[in-house]
Amino acid sequence: MSHPTGFSVIAIDGGAATGKSSTARGVADRLGFLHVDTGAHYRAMTAALLKMGVQPLENTALAEALEQIKLETAVDGLHAKLIINGKTPKGTDLRLPEVNAAVSAFAALAPVRSSLFAYQRSQTAVARHHKLPGLVMEGRDIGSVIFPDANFTFFLFADESTRIARRAQEGQTDQISERDKMDSGRKTAPLICPDHAERIDTGALDLAAVINHICERVAHAAP
Repeated sequence: MSHPTGFSVIAIDGGAATGKSSTARGVADRLGFLHVDTGAHYRAMTAALLKMGVQPLENTALAEALEQIKLETAVDGLHAKLIINGKTPKGTDLRLPEVNAAVSAFAALAPVRSSLFAYQRSQTAVARHHKLPGLVMEGRDIGSVIFPDANFTFFLFADESTRIARRAQEGQTDQISERDKMDSGRKTAPLICPDHAERIDTGALDLAAVINHICERVAHAAP
């Protein structure tokens, strides 16, 4: 699969269980781009803050904890991994019930989002350092806040029943409607579909079709 000359950024946003991670990984693997999962960033921060004994409403404790957190990146193949204070969180730790319950509350806080903003934007430098032709970043505010000028912007959606079924198949118990409400209603970087984004119904298309569609869009933009 060809890609445009120069460095390209693909922004993929959407609510919980819309298929962002599977799609972004597939697109990155197909195009040889670096894949960055910002949802994992917020889960990792939530797990770290909970381990430090911090709760979302404890402003002073939160500020002090964030000052103690150092963020770095490890690249495994085409996938970027967040390192917090020298340690890479385990995937199972990011899906613990207590993390599921608290991640939207922490992600709604301006200090938490601010602490990750520059880090997430710096992932283009990571991709370039590894001589990769582009970056695929997924999340809830990529096309609206992190990379509003991304070369390609997509917004994934699916009906709630489809998303609940997906989480059940994964053995997860996310409260889809509650997370949607918190993510869309937060004051800082709410979940929105950017005006310039292409909307894709992942309930109507299977994963392979979604990946193919995005990759074809990128290929057609190539000179």
